[in-house]
Amino acid sequence: MKFIKDLKAGDRVADIYMCKHKLIATTKNGKEYYSVTLQDKTGTIDAKVWEPYSDGIDEFDDTDYIDVFGEVTSFNGALQINVKRARKCREDEYDPALYLPVSSKNIDEMFKELLTIIASIQNPYLKQLLEEFFIKDEKLVESFKKSSAAKTVHHGFIGGLLEHTLSVTKLCDYYCVSYPKLNRDLLLTAAILHDIAKTRELSLFPVNDYTDEGQFIGHIVMGAEMVGVKAANIPGFPELLKQQLQHCILAHHGEYEYGSPKKPSIMEAVALNLADNTDAKMETFTELMDNVQEPGWQGFNKFFETNIYQTNV
Repeated sequence: MKFIKDLKAGDRVADIYMCKHKLIATTKNGKEYYSVTLQDKTGTIDAKVWEPYSDGIDEFDDTDYIDVFGEVTSFNGALQINVKRARKCREDEYDPALYLPVSSKNIDEMFKELLTIIASIQNPYLKQLLEEFFIKDEKLVESFKKSSAAKTVHHGFIGGLLEHTLSVTKLCDYYCVSYPKLNRDLLLTAAILHDIAKTRELSLFPVNDYTDEGQFIGHIVMGAEMVGVKAANIPGFPELLKQQLQHCILAHHGEYEYGSPKKPSIMEAVALNLADNTDAKMETFTELMDNVQEPGWQGFNKFFETNIYQTNV
């Protein structure tokens, strides 16, 4: 099969892809069409079915695997597939491993590196707290390794939560060297736990969508609550230390308009916000550029709120 990352404008497509999402939309003329997100392990691509009720289009839904025939076009700087025919596939026609996006980095090695950082924490309460999450809670560890860090924007793949968490933690560790007034134990613990509730906010693949709990409460508040529950089971855990840690989690998006319940009030919370924002934006840009065919202007991007330019491919 031809993977999505290898598609370019003008290509003819005759391959099986997973339907990540299907939306029935309407043109300005009142004509219905399908707006579809197709997925394989290398990424996603938008697709349009302009004649959804024609003989060549089978009924299909989210998470179905469909045999697609169409042509790759470019619209506003992004590739999309104009689907002419689509057939829902039988289970024996595809290998699911080809369709679930997975981190390009080794998940077990990343987790081992995270455990090494946890072992370096000196504060006995913070170290025990991290061990409660990442050593003793086997069910959470299994989910943490498989979870994505987002539905679409960045690290939206299996192992994405772990990859993002490790990157943010390493950035924070660098900050501690450059800015020695930072409390390393507090900052690194906050970095490791800042997105821990995404294991509950988002369902696992192949769905990778918001849970009811995620929609109603969100990972920031849930994360602070999870820390509070674990800390309550550690005898003598200092109340002020717990509050400082929870504050870092509650403030890690930095601004109210970005969904942060609190704005950073301590140096460690500022550092965590900057590290989280840096990794999210760099990964988002990286994923955008993965689909670029040639350098130059790529059009307006809603996330960055500007026209973006790729210097090289």
